[in-house]
Amino acid sequence: MDIVTQGLLGGTMALAGARRQEARLAVLIGFASGLLADADALIKSPDDPLLTIEFHRHFTHSLFFIPFGAAIAAIVLWPFLRKKIAPGRLYLYALLGYGTSGFLDSCTSYGTHWLWPLSDERIAWSIISIFDPLFSFILIFALIYGIKGAQPKAARVGLLLAGSYLAVGIFQHHQAEHAAHQLAQQRGHVITRHVVKPTVANLVLWRSVYESEGHFFVDAIRTSPFTRPRIYPGGQVAKFDAERDLPELETGSAVEHDISRFVHFSDDFVAKDPSRHDVLIDVRYSMLPTSLKPLWGIEMPLHSQHRHSRFVAYRELSATARNQFLTMLAGGELQ
Repeated sequence: MDIVTQGLLGGTMALAGARRQEARLAVLIGFASGLLADADALIKSPDDPLLTIEFHRHFTHSLFFIPFGAAIAAIVLWPFLRKKIAPGRLYLYALLGYGTSGFLDSCTSYGTHWLWPLSDERIAWSIISIFDPLFSFILIFALIYGIKGAQPKAARVGLLLAGSYLAVGIFQHHQAEHAAHQLAQQRGHVITRHVVKPTVANLVLWRSVYESEGHFFVDAIRTSPFTRPRIYPGGQVAKFDAERDLPELETGSAVEHDISRFVHFSDDFVAKDPSRHDVLIDVRYSMLPTSLKPLWGIEMPLHSQHRHSRFVAYRELSATARNQFLTMLAGGELQ
């Protein structure tokens, strides 16, 4: 999830387990520790742009790394807090704060390597967006109330409400997934693989991508506990096939290696950009849930394949696309 919400959840967790007289210190320690796991975003190489996506939300978010991450957080904070708190209490609050990072990111559509090194699978339950202001506000209010009154109980209530919000996400995800399977049946498609992901900042509008007979089919699905799901049909694109789509690909080249890495990162939901021969896209993500315009992809130097590919984010959202998104979010008719 976004780094601020990671800190908020870490602070709330620490406050929930704090003594009243240590409430403010616990929030500070938990907040800082909740941020630390995302330091893996600093793992970069100017010569290998894909290194960042391989290691972001990787081992630092693992369930098994939590005790070590908390120890690192406690060591970093100890020089500043040694006169205010015992080392054991400092480590406890750091453990509570750091321990939430991997779980929360596993709830998102991006996911994390939560079970590394036992598994290299990126776990993504897709029950909440990477950025969801309502979830963040729940934690903010719990922290404000808890700090003002030195009330750990407020943090516990906040965690209960945040957990309830995630439960709504589970329900909504199930509704969207069921609607997508019904849609595929109506089209006469047999689904090989399928993902459903929430769109930004809400649990109402979802992006569905399923694979059938070598093609990806993209649709937007609006769900609500009170109304029937509404489908907004999107586009389709052929699944990437190296022999067919890149016959000029050189065996053993850096580009071939980068393609393999990107396919692994994207869970094989990869297609060639219909408008650019040298770009591979991750079909799972787009700014508009019905669109094939990617959120990110790799640009391959096909004329000098000894060089590494560039990882590029495409975050432009036109006024027309923004209006379409808001219309679908509200359940309206697209023009």
